[in-house]
Amino acid sequence: MNRVLPDAFLCALDRGISLPEAWQWQRSWQKRLICAQQADALTAPELLLLLEHSACYTLGRGANLAHLHFDLEAPPAPLHRIDRGGEVTHHLPGQLVAYPVLDLQRHRCDLHWYLRQLEGGVLDVLQELGLEGERRDGLTGVWLEGCKVASIGVGAKRWVTQHGLALNVSCELSGFACISPCGLQLPVGSLHQWRPDLTVEQLRRPLAKALTARLGWGNPQWINEQTLLREIGADG
Repeated sequence: MNRVLPDAFLCALDRGISLPEAWQWQRSWQKRLICAQQADALTAPELLLLLEHSACYTLGRGANLAHLHFDLEAPPAPLHRIDRGGEVTHHLPGQLVAYPVLDLQRHRCDLHWYLRQLEGGVLDVLQELGLEGERRDGLTGVWLEGCKVASIGVGAKRWVTQHGLALNVSCELSGFACISPCGLQLPVGSLHQWRPDLTVEQLRRPLAKALTARLGWGNPQWINEQTLLREIGADG
């Protein structure tokens, strides 16, 4: 009997992951999916990474440095310019980050549609928690009672995505005062303000489940970090 290949690998990381390390994993998987795409084969599963970052700030491709309110020569945490859309955002422990690496040609070749699915996944999780999240016209992300609790920024090459979303769960918010998050002068919130009991660990699988449903993965498979690194290493 032929083994049925998973359409996606899901990997939750228990340790803090630096931005450069996670970015390298995404680029490796993106390369894998592009190779499969060019070979007209579905042999490479898509990937969802769920993790927490050590404290850092990231700038999108065309981000405006005016949204940084600190000395660029002495940032309060490492500063990275990466190949996603959007402005500046802040990553730190207590924030659940989800990076789907997928080929939109297997789904829908529409980045706006994809962004709405990421927002929808967060909204689904909040609804399960009894919280009423919302979208805002013309903006990307998820808000709760006027506070932005989830930021979203993606990049794509040949319709293969990287980067994703960051959901503030139990993180300290003072680091956001050093920036205009996503270029907006709007308040930032954390789910702890409404549900002090919540942890990142508790929300990993609910978010994975919500995104799996939104992205139409019918046969996902959970893998651990060791398997992830082995798979990445096998692709060179």
